[in-house]
Amino acid sequence: MKLRESNLEKLRKTTFDVLILGCGINGAVSAASLAAKGAKVALIDMGDFASGTSQESSNLAWGGIKYLESMEFFLVRKLCMSRNHLMRSYPSTVQEIRFYTTIEKGFRFPAWFIWLGTWFYWVVGNFFTLSPRFLTKSRVANEEPVVKTDNVEGGFEYSDAYLHDNDARFVFNFIRGALNYGCIAANYVQSLGSQREGDFWTTSAKDAITGKRFEIRSKLIINTCGPWADEVNEKSNVQTEHHHVFSKGIHLIVDRISPHKRVLTFFADDGRLFFVLPMGAKTCIGTTDTKVDTPRPEVTEEDRDFVLSNINKRLNLEKPITKEDIISERCGVRPLVLKGSGGSNKDWVQLSRKHEVEFNLEKKHMTVFGGKLTDCINVGEEVASLVKRMGIEFQYPNKRWYGEPDPAIYAEYIHQAKLMNVDSYTAADSSEPISQRLWRRYGAQAIGLLENIREDPTQAEVMIAGTEYIRCEIHQAARREMVEKLEDFLRRRSKISLVERKETIRNSPGLKEACEILFGKEAKVKIDEYFGSQAKAKSSKTNISKKKASHKTSGNKKS
Repeated sequence: MKLRESNLEKLRKTTFDVLILGCGINGAVSAASLAAKGAKVALIDMGDFASGTSQESSNLAWGGIKYLESMEFFLVRKLCMSRNHLMRSYPSTVQEIRFYTTIEKGFRFPAWFIWLGTWFYWVVGNFFTLSPRFLTKSRVANEEPVVKTDNVEGGFEYSDAYLHDNDARFVFNFIRGALNYGCIAANYVQSLGSQREGDFWTTSAKDAITGKRFEIRSKLIINTCGPWADEVNEKSNVQTEHHHVFSKGIHLIVDRISPHKRVLTFFADDGRLFFVLPMGAKTCIGTTDTKVDTPRPEVTEEDRDFVLSNINKRLNLEKPITKEDIISERCGVRPLVLKGSGGSNKDWVQLSRKHEVEFNLEKKHMTVFGGKLTDCINVGEEVASLVKRMGIEFQYPNKRWYGEPDPAIYAEYIHQAKLMNVDSYTAADSSEPISQRLWRRYGAQAIGLLENIREDPTQAEVMIAGTEYIRCEIHQAARREMVEKLEDFLRRRSKISLVERKETIRNSPGLKEACEILFGKEAKVKIDEYFGSQAKAKSSKTNISKKKASHKTSGNKKS
């Protein structure tokens, strides 16, 4: 029986200590923390794991340097410590990267003043990264010729951290860890509302794949639905002091702009931070910061124009980046926390990404509001502490639930990889050796993948042209990663759909075989579903654009 089908049966038949609603970063770390400590945990999401906000980030784990301007020093200190802890705990996944920032003439602060701020940021972060560096105009021109310096006063370089793989993959690895500790998780399971009956919650759930309904019983509920948290609480008649407002952020992925592995940072025309981020062999540009009312926004023409006009204005390129150069887009909301009702524009602009956990000891209900990936380990620990206060006993209260495997396991893995010369199978256009990549993605499970390659060297062959995913990884995803739709694999277990055009993926000779491994007899159906839905979405956006253009034209005629 497939893992998801088996878990659905267990969700129906088991009474859990904790039911977690929502499988973004907050839900993933909550499940990993509680399951490792011995609680009986269930985890569900109405979509795929990490399919909301947690797949739309900038792939950064940063200490929030921008919050220095609003003098939130305690928050910056906390985020820097969280960043440092992540880098220590995940040395192959969360790595230091330099931010190369230029300041234009007439900016609200002189370059030297902000440079001093980066030194304060470095001190607040316990000197954990490389020290900041001042950049003269001539130095910028020599070191990063792609950056225009005509209107540049100066700049500076400092460090934060980034995710080597994509954000959704990082989130899924917490879920995979929770599953290893006995958590019963299932994607595409929607909560229809929960009721408190005596000492238990009964949650009505729906399998979005089959449409079947069933109930899940638990002693307490944790709502980690991110942007949908307020809506889910409303279904269960749960009242909270906090609620969310949404800020939309978008990124555009294009071909590589700079050969250097650093983040180019600018201040856009409206004064907000603006990044050019490395993403493998591609570049990710963004982000915007627009107040919206829906948790599922779309990229608009105005968004694209904003990003492209700002980047073209600040880079020396042979030709400007156009919409035709866009390989893919990311679009999501940042759920920002407000306490009380209402909220003015001023409140929204000043809101940071810090999280709030609101709980009711009597009803045994908890909601996690806001938050960011950088602070995820703290969220997992805080949730576990509150669950214990609610009366759930842990068998292993001090169990470490995060971080890469023991160094001895890594040493054994590297020893085996060298003995079988596994890196000799690395494709010529690969960005890193196979052994390094497998360890980062799968940890201790990578030893089993070495065994697959040893028994059958074709398991080290790249399956989908233009990507680095090899055959044994596809088998691994089919066995252990609950891939229900092709998008789950292309967008979240990997970042293939972010860095390759849909036409390239569709025409890849390995796509069919990969889908046969993932979906068996349903391979063709899943391929048609993915590319059909993509075409439908594109057609829908085109029609919307045409209607807007028609409306503007008719309005002009009328005037």
